[in-house]
Amino acid sequence: MAQVNLYEAKTHLSSLVDRVAAGEEIVIAKNGTPMARLVPVEKPKARRVPANVGKITYIADDFDEVDPEIVELFEGRD
Repeated sequence: MAQVNLYEAKTHLSSLVDRVAAGEEIVIAKNGTPMARLVPVEKPKARRVPANVGKITYIADDFDEVDPEIVELFEGRD
């Protein structure tokens, strides 16, 4: 695990990120005191699949019609 000072980290951030992406961990220190650690982001193991998208078999004809009761609740009409 490499340690770099804050000034060096600011100056060479892009190359530090490349090193971290390759698997290296880097500690950023301020006045010799470790303050932060750069580590690679874990990649997702598998692609996420939506749960029930393919199982929808019916959508009612009035699905997107406005419900007057709900409009009254939002607009405060009596």
